[in-house]
Amino acid sequence: MKKFYEMSVKERREELAKKCGLTKEELKNLDIGGIDVERADVMIENVIGVYRLPLAVAQNFVIDGKPRLIPMVIEEPSVVAAASNGAKLTLPDGFKTKVDDSIMIGQMQIVKIRNISEAEKNVLKTEEKILEKCNDKNSTIIKLGGGARRITTKQLKTAVGEMLILNFHVDVLDSMGANTVNTMLENISSFVEKLTGGKTRLKIISNLADERLARAEALWKKEVLGGEDVVDKIIEAYEFSKNDIYRCSTHNKGIMNGVDALVIALGNDFRAVEAGAHSYAAFNGYKPLTKYEKTRCGDLKGSIELPMAIGTVGGAIKSNSCAQLALKILGVKTAKEASGICATLGLAQNFAALKALSTEGIQKGHMKLHARNMAIAAGAKGKDIQQITKQMIEDGNITISHAETLLKNRS
Repeated sequence: MKKFYEMSVKERREELAKKCGLTKEELKNLDIGGIDVERADVMIENVIGVYRLPLAVAQNFVIDGKPRLIPMVIEEPSVVAAASNGAKLTLPDGFKTKVDDSIMIGQMQIVKIRNISEAEKNVLKTEEKILEKCNDKNSTIIKLGGGARRITTKQLKTAVGEMLILNFHVDVLDSMGANTVNTMLENISSFVEKLTGGKTRLKIISNLADERLARAEALWKKEVLGGEDVVDKIIEAYEFSKNDIYRCSTHNKGIMNGVDALVIALGNDFRAVEAGAHSYAAFNGYKPLTKYEKTRCGDLKGSIELPMAIGTVGGAIKSNSCAQLALKILGVKTAKEASGICATLGLAQNFAALKALSTEGIQKGHMKLHARNMAIAAGAKGKDIQQITKQMIEDGNITISHAETLLKNRS
């Protein structure tokens, strides 16, 4: 959508409605942020209101041969623009993705076992029967073809004694899986206690979904980037993050700027995705979630791999009409599709940040987009916002104090 950023909000909505087939009722949900206070009151405790964040769309993405508009919920300026620009530079080929099946791991902790090795053998010998009890035929997820697939075990020696940990590997299909897995483990707890002679304690899903990985890759031509020198600079920036944990923390945070923004838009648990991503990055010493290399032709190849535990069905999604709207804009039906797009967005965002950092610096573009916030913070309203924003950019002085001075001179 050409010049989308120059349109008014009303014009953007009209354009989006044409592209995505949105109804007038669906567009109205954009004004209330997807939920009203009455609905919020039944979602969590002690509700006093609703807190809204900007909802935008990133453009220029072609993923596995399909053009996509990507909804993003985020308060930080420049993130949406950077991701859109990073994606534009991959065209016409765009991004390719590969996503694992939706296997989540549920963990059961067993303590106070007299003979832990014998208990472990009993579990492994009885695995088929345990799985049968897990996969209650009345469960919706079982009817749809999901369910517990296997059990792995681990013995832990701790300060409070030995523990046997059972990891249940469960195919949760298009759900995030927490409620499904947690309920499953609680239902078989007493059976496992009889089998092991121990006491079950924690029965909970793990957010390190390393059997539910999403991957994306893209190629940026050196000519598009401004020459092989820019490719080298981006590789140098990547190597910095690969070899320094302080830089790597910020590198991965930039990835999650994109990933989280889409996860929130889809009504999913971004904290679970964050926990999984950073845990995965720390498997063998904390490392970047993305990789970059220079091809023989001197182009830049980028890729990303991270756990992606998100769903396209579930209570929280149904409760928020904007989450349903975001799914429609995204044009996906399965969790695997959505996961691949999340990974793609993280890669595009990271590439754009590295390019900016390696060339003009991150603040130049960021502060231009942040100037409007500065003008508003200084007290500007209506037409004054645009005028003061423009003047601050021209002056090269984007600060609240300068905005206040400009506002005072206009009055």
